[in-house]
Amino acid sequence: MLISSSGAPGERRPAPGHGVLRAIPRRTWIHRLSILSIALAGSMFAASRTYALSFAEAREIAEQQSPRVSAQRLQIDAVESAQKAAGTLPDPKLSVGLENLPISGMDRWSLTRESMTGQRLALMQEVPNQAKRAAKVASAQARVERERAALVLQRLQIRQELGLAWIAAQAVEQRDQLLAELLAENRRLQDSLLARVAGGSAQAGDLLTAQQEALALSDRRDDLQRDRSKARAMLRRWVGPRADESLQGGTGPLIHPVAQLRAELSSHAELALYPTMQSMARAESHEAQSESRGDWSWEVAYTRRDRRWGDMVSFQLTFDLPWQKERRQTPMIQAKQRELERLEAEQEDVTRKHLQELDDSAAELQALDSQIERLQSTGLQLAQGRAELALSNYRSAKGDLSAVLGARAQVLEARLRLIDLQAQRDGVTTRLNSLIAD
Repeated sequence: MLISSSGAPGERRPAPGHGVLRAIPRRTWIHRLSILSIALAGSMFAASRTYALSFAEAREIAEQQSPRVSAQRLQIDAVESAQKAAGTLPDPKLSVGLENLPISGMDRWSLTRESMTGQRLALMQEVPNQAKRAAKVASAQARVERERAALVLQRLQIRQELGLAWIAAQAVEQRDQLLAELLAENRRLQDSLLARVAGGSAQAGDLLTAQQEALALSDRRDDLQRDRSKARAMLRRWVGPRADESLQGGTGPLIHPVAQLRAELSSHAELALYPTMQSMARAESHEAQSESRGDWSWEVAYTRRDRRWGDMVSFQLTFDLPWQKERRQTPMIQAKQRELERLEAEQEDVTRKHLQELDDSAAELQALDSQIERLQSTGLQLAQGRAELALSNYRSAKGDLSAVLGARAQVLEARLRLIDLQAQRDGVTTRLNSLIAD
């Protein structure tokens, strides 16, 4: 607000031409600027968080945007819609025609002279036996359950493929960061060698050796850039443009111990498909058996004739006579029974395969954990100690630079091996976490 010109005597008034800006105290401006700075800092922090992708977000995006999941959901909608028609009666049939039309003699082609001639309108309904209709209902329900189990399997497979792509991308980033640090250290070494060669405390060959190391590290980093592009392309398949963001966090620890996975083997998503497929096979077998009972149908007909003869109504029942069961129904029943036996044998084979994979994964996890622990507790320290000793000898003129670079290369390989071992362990964990739905 503006200060009134009719203030009290002695009160300071704003200079002519000045408005609100001069009237606001300086302390108020400082307070507002501090609030604005805090708000800007908060928005920058929020923006920085926006461009970091967590694995939970990636998994949600992958499941929501995956064409495979969309296709499976459409398949579920299709079989659920088909289920509504299962077990219903076939559509009735309407027939229209002429009966007993004379084609010779004095009354040929006449619709009224012959008492047997009439215009016939008939309605016929086929009625499958109750066992067949119940089998069709059971088969449709089993098909719905199979597609729902397939959706669970699709989601777990997507989670596994996404997790492996995530692990590969993070491992590449870690390797690239490690090589970047070594390249920076190499540049500092070359800068120091330039001064030392000029001062006569180092040989020119040392500088060439350091430059050769820089070339080798640059080649390896170029390979990593290629691997990084491939890994991000794998992620882009699942999360789209957000694959180019920084990756926050890992894929998570092992959810269920291997012993529990063995105990709950029947709950594995791939094995959970077989009970539904076996239910379908049983329903189809029951439907084949119902063919031996035969179906029936009814028909009602109205025949319109000349007034002299009067109209007529007919009604009839028709029954199937499955008298060739050994040639028609029995082979189909046997075929469906063999299909059920095939599914049972296949389920047993897949169960054994899963047991073997669980044993292999348990052994692999144990070996990887031991190697990682040994490398972290001893291997890295030994390699680093050797590198420090070689550097100390070189500084005291008791060794050459090639020994320093060789020892440092061993440190690099040990750190790269640690990244590889951790990625392998995370990959095994991801596969195990993708066996049973949450």
